[in-house]
Amino acid sequence: MFRASLTIIFFVVLLSSTCWAKPNGSKSKKPKQVVPAIECDVRAGKINLPEFIAKCPSHCREAKQLVYGTGVFASISSICNAAIHSGVITNAGGKVIVKKMAGQSSYKGSNSNGIRSLSLPKWRESFVVTEGKPKKGVIYPSTLDFVPSRPTYVKTSQKDKAPAVTTALPTTAAPEPTTTTPEPTTILPKTEAPTTTTTTPPPPPPPTTTKTRAPIHKVRDAGSSHPYLASVAAANSRQSQSPQVKNPSQVFRGGAYPNRYLQRSSAGQRRPEAMRRQSPSPVGPAFNRGQPTPKERTSVMSQSSPVYPRRDWPPPSYPRPEWIPGGRRSPAPDSGYAWSETDTPEMAGFIVREQLPGPRAPELASQGDPDCKVDLVFLMDGSWSIGKRRFKIQKDFLADVAQVINIGVAGPMMGIVQYGDDPVTEISLKSYANSRDVKASIIKIAQKGGLSNVGKALSYVNKQYFSDANGNRGGAPNVAVVLVDGWPTDKVEEASRQARESGINIFFVTIEGADDNEKQNLVESNFVDKAVCRTNGFYSMPVSSWFALRKTVQPLVKRVCDTDRLACSKTCLNANDIAFVIDGSSSVGTGNFRTVLQFVANITREFEISDTDTRVGAVQYTYEQRLEFTFGQHNTKAELLDAIKRINYWSGGTSTGAAITYAAEQLFSKSKPNKRKIMIVITDGRSYDDVRVPALAVHAQGVIAYSVGIAWAAQDELEYIATDPDKEHSFFVDEFDNLYKFVSKITQNICQEFNSQPRN
Repeated sequence: MFRASLTIIFFVVLLSSTCWAKPNGSKSKKPKQVVPAIECDVRAGKINLPEFIAKCPSHCREAKQLVYGTGVFASISSICNAAIHSGVITNAGGKVIVKKMAGQSSYKGSNSNGIRSLSLPKWRESFVVTEGKPKKGVIYPSTLDFVPSRPTYVKTSQKDKAPAVTTALPTTAAPEPTTTTPEPTTILPKTEAPTTTTTTPPPPPPPTTTKTRAPIHKVRDAGSSHPYLASVAAANSRQSQSPQVKNPSQVFRGGAYPNRYLQRSSAGQRRPEAMRRQSPSPVGPAFNRGQPTPKERTSVMSQSSPVYPRRDWPPPSYPRPEWIPGGRRSPAPDSGYAWSETDTPEMAGFIVREQLPGPRAPELASQGDPDCKVDLVFLMDGSWSIGKRRFKIQKDFLADVAQVINIGVAGPMMGIVQYGDDPVTEISLKSYANSRDVKASIIKIAQKGGLSNVGKALSYVNKQYFSDANGNRGGAPNVAVVLVDGWPTDKVEEASRQARESGINIFFVTIEGADDNEKQNLVESNFVDKAVCRTNGFYSMPVSSWFALRKTVQPLVKRVCDTDRLACSKTCLNANDIAFVIDGSSSVGTGNFRTVLQFVANITREFEISDTDTRVGAVQYTYEQRLEFTFGQHNTKAELLDAIKRINYWSGGTSTGAAITYAAEQLFSKSKPNKRKIMIVITDGRSYDDVRVPALAVHAQGVIAYSVGIAWAAQDELEYIATDPDKEHSFFVDEFDNLYKFVSKITQNICQEFNSQPRN
């Protein structure tokens, strides 16, 4: 009995200790989801996972990272900015789930939640973003696997921090081995031959090897998800014998395009010495040189001398495609085109070495196309909304225009203003006198950034750019071509009106303009019609995409060179034939007659006088009429003012009606068709003959008549003479000395009537 009790007690104690060993019973604690953090500039294509969750920081909208598409985004888009654009998160940041998809043939841009997304013709991989709430039973990776050439982007959670450069890549996640890019910081998979997980940076290369460049991690890397770049990377890895010596494809693939292009352009500075000093190498001279990369040009350099700064001879003469986005163009992340594997910069390097130009006879400078004598400025969009790739396309477009238009002192002169938050002169009208120099200067222009303040740029062009000090020639029409991505961020109506009234012919080239859903985002509706010189379609050129911009080169050059159709070159101050009909009757007197002549001279001073601008004629009348001088007889303002001063007082009766008819026959019968006919009749008393019939006759001929009465002039006759409405064209003063008061009023009315004409 006692033994049975001990046995029972033993089993009870054993059972109790077993329960105590599991304080929570049979339930296990659910592991917490670790969400890795990413930066604003991380693109979906940089992460080798088909689906993952990530946490975005705040203020990504201010970072201006590029986004392509709406709803479904190209994989080169910023993940966080795409999530803000879709409304999944706000600018305060948050969690997002990213799911990879197949590529699309078209990505439509739009404006949503404060972020402007761009359109893209095609891309090989897409993604969608959804709210960052994990699905039941799904555990997302707590560490994201990035393309290895930019290890600084690797992010881990706060609880599981690991050095970014040593993050292990699962063999099932990466589409290719990480050894495709023999970069100093490449991580080798653990399944490879026994080697160290990280390679040390190579020692300084000898003089004959390629110089290690800092921008090697800036734009595109070998592990990109783009199939073309992957194939090139694999081919390069097979050909590479040592990770310390890069082949040309690696140099081309790794560097940022602006730095690489400037290095290639600067080869002309020391090219002959470099050729003698360096031994043959498969890399070529374009990549073997040892001089440092020149800095990009800033806005301070835009006012530099028209000659090449710090350059001893022109750039290499090898052919370079301007528009085909392949080969020599950087595989920029915002391009949707396929690139050629054969047209690479190392080939350009061999061409430079094999075709070193010998001494050449000096070429005769072209005087330009005399049939296209215009002063032309392009307002290029430097805002952040277009991105680096499109800014490069814009520069190529302008370089093509400079080549086609044949710049010269006897033909067109071309300049460039870049606008963002504020405008800045990149090339003034007097900077260069040939197309070659203008093209070379365009290549050096660096993107300014900021908003698309077109109105501010037009005001700048009107008030400062087209000045004599900046090279405005006066006799050539002023033309301003505005390139704008989408739409302006400020109002353009008032600035463009003032520019038009100053004689500037405004053209608009709008790329990827607002569709019906985006028109609500416009700061100013119908901004093109409010800005261009005329609304008849001649001055506006909508372009569907940046990649179609090249097609507009020839049509645009043809339009800006058609000087007969540049309607805004004619202003209220340079498009008139003005006839003064001056009362020389006895009641005026010699002293008052001199006052009348001073009044005529003061009005004349307000206009631009030449044979092609405003012309002035004068008739003095009493009982009879005398032609003092005709239209075009005096073609400078100084000559004209001197001729007015030399008019002799006649004295006699007052036949105003006959004088009106005489002026129509002697002056307006010889008026040019494109001139506005203006007649200013000055009288100090009632006419001895009828004025109504002669006045109606000149009105029927399209003459705008002003009447100025002094002292004893009859009010009813002044109204008969004046064009309707009378109050705008008829004036009266008690004394001759008060005539000066009407100078500004008459000039203002002439301009108001001119500027109020329909713009079609």
